Amino acid sequence: MLYLSSVALLFAGLTVINLIFSYQSKHIDPHFWSILKFQLWMLPIFLIANLCVGYGIKLGFKASQHLSFILIAAKCIEILISLWMGYLFLKETPTSKTWIGLAIIAVGLVLVKQK
Repeated sequence: MLYLSSVALLFAGLTVINLIFSYQSKHIDPHFWSILKFQLWMLPIFLIANLCVGYGIKLGFKASQHLSFILIAAKCIEILISLWMGYLFLKETPTSKTWIGLAIIAVGLVLVKQK
């Protein structure tokens, strides 16, 4: 149950963070004051997202007792979310090199989990 809670919290927090930055890069004027205003509006949402990520890592560590495993899993989740945001906002499609890189990271995740 801790693994499921950890993955759900990590996915929610990382999705919100990537969604905010993707929206900013696509729709917010790149001038300093526009970005500052947008970021100030997003501070409460960032706080909630950071709490989700923090608790997701904490619960994952409690379940597995391997911090490196949880951090690598979080990066895999974030890479998948980044691919999704790239498609959602910029209509970018991943290439075969991207999928190969993700597979290498997944193999590393398996290797870290082994004793």
